[in-house]
Amino acid sequence: MRDRPIPSRLVSLLAAAGGGLSLFLAFPDANLWAMAYVGVGLLYVALLRRGIVWNALMGLVFGLSFFLLHLTWSQFAAGTVAWLALSVSEAVLLAGFAVAWTIARGWRPLARCGWWDVVAFPVLFTAVEALRSGWPWGGFPWGRLAFSQVDAPLSRLAPVGGTVLVSLVTAVIGTLVGLGMVRAVRLRLIGLSVAVLVAAALFVAPLAVDLDVAAQDGTLKVGAVQGDVSKPGADAFENAGEVLRNHLAGTEALLDQVDQGDLDVVLWPENGSDYDPQADAAVGAAVDRAATDVGAPILVGAQEYPATGGRYNVGLLWAPGQGVIDRYAKQHPVPFGEYIPLRDFVRKFSKSVDEVQTDMLAGHDPAVITLPSERLGRDVVLGDVICFEIAYDSIVQQSVDHGAEMLVVQTNNASFGYRPESTQQLAMSRFRAMETGRATVQVSTVGVSAVITPSGVVQQQTGLFVPAQMVATLPLRTSVTPAVRAGDWPTVATLGLGVVVVLGGMIGALARRRTRAAERQPS
Repeated sequence: MRDRPIPSRLVSLLAAAGGGLSLFLAFPDANLWAMAYVGVGLLYVALLRRGIVWNALMGLVFGLSFFLLHLTWSQFAAGTVAWLALSVSEAVLLAGFAVAWTIARGWRPLARCGWWDVVAFPVLFTAVEALRSGWPWGGFPWGRLAFSQVDAPLSRLAPVGGTVLVSLVTAVIGTLVGLGMVRAVRLRLIGLSVAVLVAAALFVAPLAVDLDVAAQDGTLKVGAVQGDVSKPGADAFENAGEVLRNHLAGTEALLDQVDQGDLDVVLWPENGSDYDPQADAAVGAAVDRAATDVGAPILVGAQEYPATGGRYNVGLLWAPGQGVIDRYAKQHPVPFGEYIPLRDFVRKFSKSVDEVQTDMLAGHDPAVITLPSERLGRDVVLGDVICFEIAYDSIVQQSVDHGAEMLVVQTNNASFGYRPESTQQLAMSRFRAMETGRATVQVSTVGVSAVITPSGVVQQQTGLFVPAQMVATLPLRTSVTPAVRAGDWPTVATLGLGVVVVLGGMIGALARRRTRAAERQPS
């Protein structure tokens, strides 16, 4: 059995750091999506050595060079300690991937740098990606390979297999790039040619997938309001009532584009009102006047403070003259941002945890809002996904399972300044549009807001920190894509295959040790 090529430690280190940087460039705002393949390829090269401790270090270096850059917006919003803690915790999980891959290479087919790696390495990488997207504290899916591919041909696989399939194929092409690098260094031109041809075929094949955008049960005319704030950052909401006034004014400004009653619904972002219109009569009256003036219900983003304590992040559908007729409460509050796990312990490292004075509670109802439409003569079901929930497969799929005919992403990006959090989120919204086959509106307090077709194409987009309004007529769709129909099964299958790969490595290594021990015994 041929040994794997053993690069020097310096080469491994440079490959790991370069791989993380390359992957960072694949995401917004650089948007060099092909660099995702280079990033995975360089990680593959960085892990060619055999030592578990060394490879864990390489996985950590790769993770840090990616996440420290990819998550810079968290430093602006929550400070250096939070940025470092989040980046390091995600990088540690990639170090765990490197350990798992090193163990898996104890399996005989993976003991050399060969074609089986093109299956096992991507499966294990995607399994760890799925693991970190759900664990700990509900996980953090930011930086999944799939979200870097919205402008690439691979994005057409989104309705077929969702994030798991797109990430897996991205990792396969990346592994082929890494294997091609090894073949090129060893001047094995046939192997290099095969790697290039297979990667090219995988890259082009998804173009055969048709992305349907036609309306299946009528259309909905929507207005979206981006109210803006006077200053970005953690103190964006310090001027009481400013955000509410801006969104009320933006709603009235829609009448410059449409007549009263032309719109079916007006969409406000998360925290579009900094007061609860249900609890404050004056705020409720102001929202009702705006809804009456424009002649349409308003989906208001607000915070609820129940008498039992805590708070809910909610989308409230306010009908003129009626008040709240439906409600969705965010199911997945952000740990350490919207609520603080282990508060007493974390306080020892940063006093800033006490800036979150009231922990957010998790809602339990599906992510849908029912909108009565007199024009259509029926109820229209909107998928209402609040902020970071767009990153989570199950919440988006759940909304479609419960009848969502289009998606609304209510978000508040004011705390992140001009950093690329909002454009990273837009890439996720575009991916979800393709995955579910649903028109999508991302509506933000400060931008980026956008109107997205079911094929992931951005039809309208606002800038950052400007007041803006958008009006669009969107197709309502009822068909369910294979990705949504499959639910959690692709994730479960990938995790299961990852476990099999690691167990195969452990069993293979144990068998070889027993064989060597038997050979050393005197006859």
